[in-house]
Amino acid sequence: MSWSCLPAEIRVLVLEALLQDDGCSLAGFAIVSREWQMTIELHNFAHINLTLSRLADFGPMIHRNRALVRYIWLCLELQEYDCTQCSPHGLEMMGISSTDNTLITTAFQDLFSMLSTWEPNSNLLLDISVHSPSDSEHWFKYLTFEPDITSDECGQINDHQHGWIAGSQNSTPSKAGIHKVFDEIMGEGPFNSGEEEDQWWQQLPLVPEVTGVLLRQQNCQRWKPTALAQMFARFPRLQEICYEPWREWCDIQQEWTDQSFRSLLNRSLLYAIPFMGGFSGCSSISIPTSDVSYAVAKASLKLECLSASFIVGTSYFFNACDPHWKWPNMTSLTLTSHLLTPDESLIEIDNMLQKAAAVAMKMPNLTSMEIWNGREGLAMLFRYQPIGEGQPAVLTWRGTWQFTLRAPIVQAWEAVALKHCIHKSIIVEEVLDAGVVVKSHGDAIHHLKFLNLVIRPVSLHQIRMEHRIREGVHD
Repeated sequence: MSWSCLPAEIRVLVLEALLQDDGCSLAGFAIVSREWQMTIELHNFAHINLTLSRLADFGPMIHRNRALVRYIWLCLELQEYDCTQCSPHGLEMMGISSTDNTLITTAFQDLFSMLSTWEPNSNLLLDISVHSPSDSEHWFKYLTFEPDITSDECGQINDHQHGWIAGSQNSTPSKAGIHKVFDEIMGEGPFNSGEEEDQWWQQLPLVPEVTGVLLRQQNCQRWKPTALAQMFARFPRLQEICYEPWREWCDIQQEWTDQSFRSLLNRSLLYAIPFMGGFSGCSSISIPTSDVSYAVAKASLKLECLSASFIVGTSYFFNACDPHWKWPNMTSLTLTSHLLTPDESLIEIDNMLQKAAAVAMKMPNLTSMEIWNGREGLAMLFRYQPIGEGQPAVLTWRGTWQFTLRAPIVQAWEAVALKHCIHKSIIVEEVLDAGVVVKSHGDAIHHLKFLNLVIRPVSLHQIRMEHRIREGVHD
């Protein structure tokens, strides 16, 4: 029986089986028939991993099928280094080298020039990573660098020179060692001034094809907020930003960075801060500031979705909201709150949740608001979710300790539901099982079961895996 004589549902099952075989090279099957070619090319070209060695030939190679491309992972690998450079002592060895900075700027020039020729008739997600293959060979052996999919590899590590014994890190790297891996991209070059760098960004062509940008937590090398603002300005159709920066290793530097982030807060933003243990001069948790919280609140007026983790204080956020503000487009809002702890004042928690309800009253298209907190030993989520017209809304309180929503909170949120033509609320309270172990904010995210994305799934996997490796815990 020929392929064309098979029932359509059988042909679909055969092709789906081929596409699910990770160890199978599909290119050869494209010659079987036009149907196979179309299906396999749609699969092969949807997600592209783009390295420096492939960048020069990428344009001609992709020309016929570029309309099929939906995701590009631009993986920029910096120079490798040995143990004489993993914790440098001299200033001349600190920072990203001039060679690496030139590599980065050249890659951006080539990529932007090529993508600027694409017709803006689809959605393209640009995922940018910058790292050295050596970053995971010295002090930071738990770091992984991969496209926006997950894997589950985790082995035991031994490297006494870098403090790793029987899979656990027993000593921390020096400030110089941290700076080597968490350095600032184009911080000391290749430009002589901020004005020269701004001019370089502005001469790059516009890229209308790009509608989303990923800067995931595996990017230890830090982007300057001013550079990100310039980068995003080159994407006139940008609709979504997923930005997952590490917090600064010094509280003073964090204050400067927070102030600079205000220039970024004018577009859709997924902002999560994965935190790794610090040293003297660095707080154990991220402390939100009123200035950044206000900037996020003001920027949210234009957004459809906002998830801001740890950078925003909910009390600051809701206090900043002018009584006359309205959010006509907002469908989902997710924030973290340090108030959601078992030893916090109940009055403070009540006040915060009532202010949240007052803001939700101004969001006619809201489908969910989630407020949460998570760290070692603690996980808590408050959620408001209107199910639909004529049905009750659902108030959920899920976490690691018992808490009952008091009458003023319930009444405030029922008023939100009634205003938006929904029946009164159903209350769901759930204490996480005693067997649930929360070792980090990554575990908290995993167990709280969010409706909305607070971090990319691959980043969540990396955070939890990195924590297990650092603690010497193995499955």
